Amino acid sequence: MRGEWRWSVAGGFFIPDGNEALRDDIPAVVELIERTARWVHPDTFRALPIWAPHTARGRPLYDAGWTRRYTNTRKATGVTGEKFEGNVAALNALVAALDVASPKPKNWTVCHIWGYDDPSFAQRSNVVQDPRYFSCVANMVWLPTSLKGFTDTLPEVKAMLRVCAFHLYGWACEHPSVADQANKVRAGWIQEGYPKSWPSPDRRGVLPPGTAPFSARIEREIAKRKQRIKADIANAAFLHYPKDDVEEVLRFWKIELS
Repeated sequence: MRGEWRWSVAGGFFIPDGNEALRDDIPAVVELIERTARWVHPDTFRALPIWAPHTARGRPLYDAGWTRRYTNTRKATGVTGEKFEGNVAALNALVAALDVASPKPKNWTVCHIWGYDDPSFAQRSNVVQDPRYFSCVANMVWLPTSLKGFTDTLPEVKAMLRVCAFHLYGWACEHPSVADQANKVRAGWIQEGYPKSWPSPDRRGVLPPGTAPFSARIEREIAKRKQRIKADIANAAFLHYPKDDVEEVLRFWKIELS
């Protein structure tokens, strides 16, 4: 029984899988996420689906002129290594698409909705390493940092976020590594315990609590980003700028820069 001391057959204090220990509490976890999650407005997604087409998780980091590779030297060892994109570009994209007021609040973390499917994090996440999805604003939700672990490791919670994103934005990830669940979501499957305040096949057009408005400020930011991308593509001095990758991402999302 839950809360009781148990001993394994082989001896010793039995401790179950961490997800199993929390499974009865998933409704409480979902209620917290339902109440606190911050979502990009669907009109913002339609206006600019991807906000940083030049990068993805694990991509090399360069200076503003795309000529010098960023490095980092560890004080303890003196060893210098090259720097790679973690989650900074995705976070900056999400904060801009939400039009978060300054100063940016503490203890909030970006969560990729279609990202890790391995609770042990032993496998690579092909989705967030793909620039088509890394800074896609329909693939991210902003959560209090203390809730991030639940969305990364509890499959039931991850599934609910994916269902919500599909009915909010009309999009489910096309990457082959998540094809099975994406097809289920597109077919109208709903995870048990799905929040009643989130959009669904029966509640089309409903915005989840915490959805940011689509404002004139966001429209101006989108216009600036498009002009920046266009200028970056045209800048012949950008030695390491991934022009071909960027143009492929723009074609995938059917984004017009003019």
